[in-house]
Formats: sequence, C-alpha cells, structure tokens
Amino acid sequence: MTPTFADSAARLDKWLWAVRVFKARALATDACRTGHVEVNGRPAKPARAVRPGELVTVRQGIITRTFRVEAAPRARVGAKLVAEFCTDLTPDSEFEKLREQRRQHVLAREPGSGRPTKRERREIDGFFG
Repeated sequence: MTPTFADSAARLDKWLWAVRVFKARALATDACRTGHVEVNGRPAKPARAVRPGELVTVRQGIITRTFRVEAAPRARVGAKLVAEFCTDLTPDSEFEKLREQRRQHVLAREPGSGRPTKRERREIDGFFG
C-alpha cells in the first residue's frame, strides 16, 4: 500500500493529529493556541501551513518533542506509516525525564500514610530489582 500525499502543505493542527502526536485534532489545536507548538523556533497558530523540511517542536507535559516534516498525509495514518510523514528528532534525554517522573511518582508517599502496602512494595522493588 502506498501512502497518499496531499499537496505540499497541510494545516499544522491537522498534521499533528494525522501523524499521531495528539489523540484528537482539538487537542492539537489547543496546544497551538496556548503556545506549546513552534515551527522553526517560532510560535505557530493552528491554521499555519507546514511544509516538508520544517522543524516542529511540541511541548507535551515535561518533555519537548521535535519532528521534521517529510510530507503531509491526506488523513490520519496508521502507526506503522508515521515514519513516512515525519522524522522524530527528540533526544533520548527527553524521554528519560518522563521515565524519571514516573519513577518519582511511585516512590513518593504522603506523610503519615503508614507503611507501603504489598502492592506498593512490589512496584518499588520493580524499579530497583
């Protein structure tokens, strides 16, 4: 099956949704409006056209993901086809931030909450064992 390419450009919010950066197009639009999305280092509105070769930076929680636009799909693509439309340039250190945050969340306990339960001990041991 060959990928279907749109013209040379697509709306930024639609592109972010189509290449599975966001689960819904509305989430992509909101991220653009709140300034969490930049194209070539400049804040971008949802209707901005993205073209092949441009760098898109997206702040999602504590990590910042970077993508190079390769093409514009006509519609949302399957996970296996995403690589044909964008290149993920996000450094591994960004994903490590997310792993560290999850680890800290499990280890953090409310003061005075008593001893960890058996389930919580297993989770704690899973990180160190």
